[in-house]
Amino acid sequence: MSGFRPGVRLGIDVGKARVGVARCDRDGLLAVPVETVPRGEHSVARILELAAEYSAMELLVGLPISLSGGETASTADARAFAAALTAASGIDVRLVDERLSTVTAHAALRDAGRSQRSSRRIVDQVAAVVLLQQAIDVEKSTGAPAGVVSPEPQEPV
Repeated sequence: MSGFRPGVRLGIDVGKARVGVARCDRDGLLAVPVETVPRGEHSVARILELAAEYSAMELLVGLPISLSGGETASTADARAFAAALTAASGIDVRLVDERLSTVTAHAALRDAGRSQRSSRRIVDQVAAVVLLQQAIDVEKSTGAPAGVVSPEPQEPV
């Protein structure tokens, strides 16, 4: 585990209707689902409550990049959500590439015998687990934190 910074992290999968939240243990051994937060005016506050509850040192927000590497409307939405988390907290917020995390989550749930309809409430949490586990694995293998630091929102001039 050389180069891995010990501490609890939250993985956050931002969607239009829901935000999936996962966490890992202090040693980054296992990422587990925590909660699906309804997307709305209180979603940032709820995630910060969860961060405080688990004493999270870092929030890892999934950045949905297209398969070709380009940005999408969802990418801008995730960046804005991460910026809101950064502005509202003193916790480090990092944007991590989450390509295929939701696809991987759906496949894992299907393999477990869950229908897409019965998975709807938990797929966001599972996607958050996938992106968090990938970020932990990157840090453990490279010694550098995954992703990039989310900037605070810019004030209009």
